[in-house]
Amino acid sequence: MPEATAEGTAMPEATAEGTAMPEATAEGTPAASTGPELVVAPGAEDPFGLNGTAVEVDGVFFSGGFGQDYIDNAAKLMNQVHPDITVKVTAIQQLGPQLQPRFVAGNPPDVIDNSGANNLDTTGLINDGQVQDLTELMNAPALDTPSKKFGETLVGGTQEGTVFDGKPMYVNIALGVFGFWYSKTAFEKAGYTYPATWEDFLALGEQLKKDGKQALFTYQGKYAYYVREWVLPTLIYKAGGSDPLLKIDNLEPNAWSDPAVKQAVDDLYQLADKGYILDGTVGMTHTESQTAWLQGKALFIPCGSWLENEMKTVTPADFNMVMGPIPGNAGGKGDQKAAQVNGGEVYLVPSKAKNPKHGMEFLRVLLSKASAGWFAENVKSAMPVIGGTEGAKVSPALQSALDLASNAGKSIVKSFYGGYYRKMYDEGDILMTNLLTAKIKPDEFTAGMQKLADDTASDSDIKKQTRETY
Repeated sequence: MPEATAEGTAMPEATAEGTAMPEATAEGTPAASTGPELVVAPGAEDPFGLNGTAVEVDGVFFSGGFGQDYIDNAAKLMNQVHPDITVKVTAIQQLGPQLQPRFVAGNPPDVIDNSGANNLDTTGLINDGQVQDLTELMNAPALDTPSKKFGETLVGGTQEGTVFDGKPMYVNIALGVFGFWYSKTAFEKAGYTYPATWEDFLALGEQLKKDGKQALFTYQGKYAYYVREWVLPTLIYKAGGSDPLLKIDNLEPNAWSDPAVKQAVDDLYQLADKGYILDGTVGMTHTESQTAWLQGKALFIPCGSWLENEMKTVTPADFNMVMGPIPGNAGGKGDQKAAQVNGGEVYLVPSKAKNPKHGMEFLRVLLSKASAGWFAENVKSAMPVIGGTEGAKVSPALQSALDLASNAGKSIVKSFYGGYYRKMYDEGDILMTNLLTAKIKPDEFTAGMQKLADDTASDSDIKKQTRETY
């Protein structure tokens, strides 16, 4: 999986004001495709003045749910545009432990996909001056969208969390949609109705518990941020709208005591308290829990729109995975159609890289329409590129995610504190694990999160980020 802090908002063909979906057709899982042909826009051939010099670009990328093939494809496209330039693609995991020594030594890679568990502290690197300001990239001509700057081709809102002190410091290259996945085949065979509210969700859990054949829910146990970062914010939004989430991001006193936050945390706790979570989940990795779900041991699993590609080698042929909305509490005051839709998979260019302009050029190529079309067909996910899925053969799983995002309209869930403050991110996961195993009660969770927020707010060594509006 990408396992990155999700940043940004909105969907393809969207502006910052609203959302409109691309022209894409739902098809069965497509065979490997060569993707759209790259046609370089006039005047967009070489904005960084790279041609004429043979260079090997040093790229280090997270090996996760999206795989490596899309990076290899972008490397080929870059060589097509710049025949003297090649991209060395190194795919790894645990980027923090492996790349931190290179930053200390002053020889970081030219471009990095900083995702996954134990990745680099992006905000810390930014605060230390280790990350390249990407203003030049944003103002460069788009590779294959005539008369547009690169930044103008990115879906509105998907780069919101990448801006620090008014400067774009990295790029989110994936469009994430988050919800509850289930087997449409199994659902229809059992005659279930998708739960409209959290109360309906829990009632279904009680029915399953009595049957004794399947749990209601599993999650990526060892990586509790799947729930803390991508389920809890949606429950908070549906309970109380955007204001509680804005207060949390801004480290406001008592933000975690908001009634909507307390309701959302209590709703999550019911899963553990009532025994609706698959036994052993807490000890599972993301792929282990997702495999258990594919085996029918649990009805639902939370995840982003990368799930289909990540699990493609072990998914039963007749499983028919689709994404549904995270149900809200029946008494919620927020828009119940809301969904967390944003940009993710952090790509950055180190400021002390040997070839930072080449790193920026790789990002310009990676987020071209040609690359995005290849990504949609072969990775079964979307990039935040306007028109990036137009004409693509979109799988039913991806289409269900795109439909969920489209239905949300302007009600987009945004939560950035985990990306702003690493300690809150890491220690918040410990609290979430304890909540989902019923080791702590909801009020202990919210008190613990508030203490983390207060400690962060009072620490003068931590640079603060403020969101003026939601």
